[in-house]
Amino acid sequence: MNLISKTSDLSKIKASTLIKFCAQDGPKNDPSLKILDKCIGGAIRKIFEWSEFEGKLNQTSVLYPASSILVDKIILVGLGEREKINDDSYRQAAGTISRLLPVKKSKSLAFFFDLHDDSSTAQAVAEGFLLGRFDMTDYKSNDKKNSNMNESVCFYSANKAGTSAIEKGMKRGQIIANSVISARRLAFHPGNVITPITFAEEAKSISRKNRLKIRVLDEKQIKKEKMNALLAVAQGSDRPPRFVMLEYRKGKADQKPVVLIGKGITFDSGGISLKPPLDMDEMKGDMTGGAIVLATMMAISQLKIPLNVVGIIPLAENMPSGKALHPGDIIKSRKGKTIEIINTDAEGRLILADALDFANKYKPQAVIDIATLTGAALYVLGYAAAPILGNNKQLMDAIRAASEKSAEKVWEMPLWDEYRELVKSSIADLKNSGGKSAGTITAAAFLENFIGNWPWAHIDIAYVDLEKNGKPYIPKGASGFGVRLLIELLSNWKEIRK
Repeated sequence: MNLISKTSDLSKIKASTLIKFCAQDGPKNDPSLKILDKCIGGAIRKIFEWSEFEGKLNQTSVLYPASSILVDKIILVGLGEREKINDDSYRQAAGTISRLLPVKKSKSLAFFFDLHDDSSTAQAVAEGFLLGRFDMTDYKSNDKKNSNMNESVCFYSANKAGTSAIEKGMKRGQIIANSVISARRLAFHPGNVITPITFAEEAKSISRKNRLKIRVLDEKQIKKEKMNALLAVAQGSDRPPRFVMLEYRKGKADQKPVVLIGKGITFDSGGISLKPPLDMDEMKGDMTGGAIVLATMMAISQLKIPLNVVGIIPLAENMPSGKALHPGDIIKSRKGKTIEIINTDAEGRLILADALDFANKYKPQAVIDIATLTGAALYVLGYAAAPILGNNKQLMDAIRAASEKSAEKVWEMPLWDEYRELVKSSIADLKNSGGKSAGTITAAAFLENFIGNWPWAHIDIAYVDLEKNGKPYIPKGASGFGVRLLIELLSNWKEIRK
């Protein structure tokens, strides 16, 4: 969908549907809402007075003005209490109206922005509207391709200065939303479609379109790199592993890169430690960390962020077979550390271990890994936020700041010696599971053994990667959580001090 920006007086906008955001105090402190109310004979003031519409967050009301105004419908959408309004209020409100039938059936839509609205507001609206209307219909044989009739979506401001700011935010929001949708689509595809090989091919396609440098290692090259942990996870499957490296170089020549690493298990059966059948279909999304990294690389290229960034995605399928990794096996990682396999369903940390060690090749200034890693994350923060762990306060503070701005919530967990002890093995250097206690933290304690001498953060998205019920701009299914967080982080990046 193409979004465009225009300048116009509110009363002169011509469109099928005009969308106006409203605070809970109604026309009282909203000059443009007063103008609109006067144009349609006081109908807006009346619905507020009669409490038919109160401007509560995500509340909507559709009006059909019988007047000289040049729109067929007006949709009011609530932002909540004025003092609590932020960018995510706009993002939620825009996501809410994106799925309304009167909006879907409108050929032309017009959003009107007040003088106090800025590029940040427009970005949030663009994100919310595009993310809220996303629907994965690739596998529906009777899908109505034209269920959304919108031929044009215009962002209006009353003056040219406002239009310039609105256009800037609108374009940024569109790039970010499309990147999130790219990650969602990858995570939605089933395991018989997205395999290590087809994921790598998708990465190549995205790289070509976005001028990213890419290299993909096959199983022979992975073996040459001594990534035995990645190979061990993949050995139970007939589908061979892949190892993807993406490079974006728009920072200074001597600037050390930020490295992003995403877990890419394209289907996780649990291996010999087989998962219960209930909800195993969701394990097609165990490559979401990899999808987040790929989508983030795409976005930062389009946004032309002045930074050097490397994306690493280890890819494998975790399956049970006569060739599969056994509980009790001992393997040697790329770093040379030996690992006792306690649970073959703790496979994500194995492929990340080799990827974290490989990151040393880039002499990074910081490394961030993101993964659907532990079931224990559910018992830490539920479905509301992602646990984060790391070794550098400046990096963790930056992630928290990006979380506040993007509304993708994170919370830092401690990484103490008591947890490190739980992943030590009596017969090898490490074991890949510390047991039930503090599973999210012990997984990070395991990964810590493979990092180099650089700032590192780990983001566990195990229960925020999938939306069970649907939210204003996150329909039911793959959420794409992490893309907006990482883009915000990289957009405001400051060199990390060790």
